[in-house]
Amino acid sequence: MALRNDLRNIAIIAHVDHGKTTLVDALFRQSGVFRANEQVEERVMDSNALEKERGITIFSKNASVMWNGVKINIVDTPGHADFGGEVERILSMVDGVLLLVDAAEGPLPQTKFVLRKSLEQSLPAIVVINKIDRNDARPQEVVDAVLDLFIALGASEHQIEYPVVYAIAREGKATLDLAKPGTDLKPLFDTIVHYFRPIEADLDSPFQMLVTTTSYNEYLGRMAVGRVKRGKIKMGDPITLIKLDGRKASSNATKLFTYQGIKQVECQEAAAGDIILLAGLEDVQIGETVASTAAPEALPPITIDEPTMSMIFSVNNSPFAGKEGKFVTSRHLRERLMKEAEANPTLKIEDTDSPDALKVSGRGELHLGILIETMRREGYEFQVSRPQVIFKTIGGKPQEPYENLIVDIPSNCVGVVMEKLGGRKAEMKNMTPLSEVTTRIEFHIPARCLLGFRTEFLTDTKGEGILHHVFAGYGEHKGEIPGRNRGVLVAFEPGITAAYGMFQLADRGRFFITPRTEVYEGMIVGEHSRENDIAVNPCKTKHLTNMRSKASDEALTLEPPTLFSLEQCLEYIQDDELLEVTPQSLRMRKRILNNNERMKAEKMSAKGSAQRIVEEAAKNPRA
Repeated sequence: MALRNDLRNIAIIAHVDHGKTTLVDALFRQSGVFRANEQVEERVMDSNALEKERGITIFSKNASVMWNGVKINIVDTPGHADFGGEVERILSMVDGVLLLVDAAEGPLPQTKFVLRKSLEQSLPAIVVINKIDRNDARPQEVVDAVLDLFIALGASEHQIEYPVVYAIAREGKATLDLAKPGTDLKPLFDTIVHYFRPIEADLDSPFQMLVTTTSYNEYLGRMAVGRVKRGKIKMGDPITLIKLDGRKASSNATKLFTYQGIKQVECQEAAAGDIILLAGLEDVQIGETVASTAAPEALPPITIDEPTMSMIFSVNNSPFAGKEGKFVTSRHLRERLMKEAEANPTLKIEDTDSPDALKVSGRGELHLGILIETMRREGYEFQVSRPQVIFKTIGGKPQEPYENLIVDIPSNCVGVVMEKLGGRKAEMKNMTPLSEVTTRIEFHIPARCLLGFRTEFLTDTKGEGILHHVFAGYGEHKGEIPGRNRGVLVAFEPGITAAYGMFQLADRGRFFITPRTEVYEGMIVGEHSRENDIAVNPCKTKHLTNMRSKASDEALTLEPPTLFSLEQCLEYIQDDELLEVTPQSLRMRKRILNNNERMKAEKMSAKGSAQRIVEEAAKNPRA
């Protein structure tokens, strides 16, 4: 074994919005990655359009910086647990982690999730307490909370003896002592180089690398990304791809790249410890092994947690099908989803009884929502069902996924939030006052009980509440839960909505559309003020006569409509409803569009439910 003092491989892990990508920006600037006159936008690692819009990291990315002759390969990871598969994949590429924690918020559910994954890999950590300049910062309390978290997760003695660095990532400052304000990130760079040990590299054994992710180049095609486990590789060397099922395919390393800053730079040779991009493999997939043809040995595949939520993706069959989308057929839908599953191992695609529908399973609502948004921006048109949690049978008993939920809310909203979550079968685990006006409460709650809760939560807390949750495991099935407590307004004929018709229906509920919107029969146009669904005609226009009166000619005033985002639509729809997704529109609709057929189906369903109740009563006469 040889020691590589010139290399460190690290991952930056944290909860959402604790400053990972901002810290990477500062590391780039102070290590000389960018020219002095180079125009660089904020959060340069968030290169995806959705990441820039939402301000979160969705995909893990590689980059590197140089510090005093040492190359530091950096992997920026997502902070949301729905994208935990990205974290699990890349941890096999690194030798240590920077755990970033907000100096005011402290450890949150995703902090625990990503830290547990790194501790399971026996990786050492450096704790960075970020945002110490916040008015509500409490760095010493957060340091104690992080230590408690390490102990609770079963960290080894070596892992608990971690250094602590205090930082203001936005200003590019770090210090090892709160009493001595920092001026740059030199303390953090030095800590990385000195605390993380030099890499022990097996340079003499045959080449071997595990594919942890893939990249695409328009000239070279698909490229494998991973860390060289052992040996060396040169451009043109013969290599063997070992598939997950054991099959082998021979090829040659046509091109090699390493990371220099955020750019991919061609190189002639790479050795154990290097993170590289390898071209020359046509059908390479995540989890496969690339090895020397002389000694093709497979590495253990990547272990990734199973999906917890599923949805049905199907071909759009509404009256507006094909008007806005470029890819509308079942073949287009299947090919796109299968392509996504290859690049994202946490996604599972299964066939259904219908040839026009596929069951897509993922980590959570946001995970599936990002996939839907990405596809619609690419020109796909389809429809999706309400998200459903994935149940399991363990020990002969049905079990369902649970979430650890943390809410930071104004203290005067504690009562209403606890009442709402109590009705959703949540169990309170802890309550901590963060300040005179803010309280943090921790709950254990079935995952399906959180569907549709976020919008209600923001309303109850007047937009001041913060909600975080993370998958906690499977537990006892809690039985039926109450669904949406209000019905919907359903258009019973096609047409273009008119202000007059909508004004006449104003006392029936609130609308989701504006006047001059084209609708079809069965499309959901608003929310009813009562529990039942009703069919309405928002396209009704005023009859034209030659009679005039002051009262009838007054201007019609409508309340502003409630416009839903994609995630809000997914939370809102029920089992008998679908969401129509096109590049330009999101339309909620009933599964059965025809009003008469829908009413017949509802009566049959009610009759079947009543029959089941009678049968249960006959079996249990004392009930």
